[in-house]
Amino acid sequence: MITFQGAQVYLPDEIAETTVTMSGDTIVEIGGPQQGEIIDARGLILAPALIDVHGDAFERQMMPRPGVFFPTDTAVIDTDRQLAANGIATAYHAVTLGWEPGLRDVDRGRALIQAMRDLAPRLTVENRIQLRWETFAFEALEVIAWALAGALLPSLAFNDHTSMTMRAYDMPIQDRAFEQSPEFAIAALDDDRMRARTASKAHRSGMDNDAYIALLAKVWDRRSSVPETMAQVARMGQDAGAPMLSHDDTRAETRNFYRDLGAAVAEFPMTMEAVNTAHANGDPIIFGAPNATRGGSHIGSLAAGDMVEAGLCDALASDYFYPAMLAAIARLNAERRADRLALWSLVSTGPARAMNLSDRGDIREGQRADLVLVDWPDGAAPAIQGTWVAGRCAYRGMPAG
Repeated sequence: MITFQGAQVYLPDEIAETTVTMSGDTIVEIGGPQQGEIIDARGLILAPALIDVHGDAFERQMMPRPGVFFPTDTAVIDTDRQLAANGIATAYHAVTLGWEPGLRDVDRGRALIQAMRDLAPRLTVENRIQLRWETFAFEALEVIAWALAGALLPSLAFNDHTSMTMRAYDMPIQDRAFEQSPEFAIAALDDDRMRARTASKAHRSGMDNDAYIALLAKVWDRRSSVPETMAQVARMGQDAGAPMLSHDDTRAETRNFYRDLGAAVAEFPMTMEAVNTAHANGDPIIFGAPNATRGGSHIGSLAAGDMVEAGLCDALASDYFYPAMLAAIARLNAERRADRLALWSLVSTGPARAMNLSDRGDIREGQRADLVLVDWPDGAAPAIQGTWVAGRCAYRGMPAG
């Protein structure tokens, strides 16, 4: 047994100085006597560990410079340690299964998932997968079926960056129509503006721009078969019981379409129309923690802080930077967007509910002992001093002073 003593504990309904005892992988008592090993947590916060529902920062470990790939095992181990140091006990790695070669190729995605499975006994936190499926990547269906049968159930996210790339010129991505709508305005491929639009994607894939656009043209020819394929993949996700998400919704029609497919979670909705539709139907809404940390979206979408203040955000995801989750809570707290418990729930209880993880996300007796000790002096940036995953210490960062 281990008992935390003297901390300010973030309980479901209050912040209280009390004891928390865990035995094995479970929280067994709150407010009881000291038992077993004692951890002196005076001056610190004891809170539910963070749950990251969408993070792709691991890509920087895999390809730290464009076209420079490192061994997958090395990247996974380093990513795992970063997660533990940032208080993230459960992480859904957004592994893109796309049609372009390079970093986001289907085969590379499968190899990454296999590496995480093989390395699991050596990793410190629970590394799960978000199957970030590009809806035009028909070649990914076999990998999706294989991944859904794994020991740790993945989530499944529907992404359509292909249609986003093909949208009409001079149209902000937030203004585009529902991708399957006849009203979706399409750009011409033989236009210099397409070269500019696809330059970074071509660079990421290791292709020259002309070859990338030629491949895009072939993939775009699949468009008429996309709805049927999405329905097939949704059935696969439903049969496995996987939580399913839609990505970058802009219209009520978009959100309703994906909900009808079984994708009940709205990930990074771009407009109030999509947000209000999700909220009205009880769909969990996820925004990016970097958005909240920086005070707004870097691509001109909704500001996460405003959504939190309005009660229209249920979870914050690391997106592309793991430290952003804790940093977002600090900024939102400084701006008085909500009270401390409500803010912390955005990185714990809210993500757990969105992913149907009923065994974690808050500090209650009987819950899995996923906990963090946080050093958060008034007016200063918070820092993780310890992360416990199912009662096991994954990280201790003891300051020099």
